[in-house]
Amino acid sequence: MSRHFAALTYTPSVRASQRRYGGRELGEASGGNAVAELSRRECEFIAARDSFFLSTVSETGWPHVQHRGGPAGFLRVLDATTLAFADFSGNRQYVSVGNLAANDRAALILMDYPNQRRLKILGHVEVIDMAAATIEATAGPAVDAELLAKMQPLGREVERILLIRVAAFDWNCSRHITPRFTASEWQSLDYSPTETSTTKE
Repeated sequence: MSRHFAALTYTPSVRASQRRYGGRELGEASGGNAVAELSRRECEFIAARDSFFLSTVSETGWPHVQHRGGPAGFLRVLDATTLAFADFSGNRQYVSVGNLAANDRAALILMDYPNQRRLKILGHVEVIDMAAATIEATAGPAVDAELLAKMQPLGREVERILLIRVAAFDWNCSRHITPRFTASEWQSLDYSPTETSTTKE
């Protein structure tokens, strides 16, 4: 775990629990820089994912977790500190978007089941309403032609763009991650069945 991630997550009550139950501590958490920068390793991992889990916090204090999916790379790495993905028309509940309007903090979990890897990301989310941006043309520097081109897939209309300013990230251990494979991943495996038994006449 990085020191910056620990600084945000190892609260006094968490550290008290670590001391009580013999949990692992990483020394005194250091505030460090205001933004964590993704390395090539994280960027390549994110670009290969076709889904992730997004957690936000409601005004009642309850967390809300939502699964997001799309083609590999739909969660785009704009630079070492910024991610973005397009939001389309869905079930019209707008729970995540509503939560982010009151509290811009979010957590993402990205899974690589075949290789038993997991990346956690904490960040601040800016919701860019595309209808408002089109009408007013004053959505700010975040909405430019290049970004719109990256976010606009063929045949689908983007309702909004979610920009994620990375605050911290952490790689989890592989323990208890059960390997799972998509159909394409399974077909790409170099699998050659072997005979496990013989029959004697």
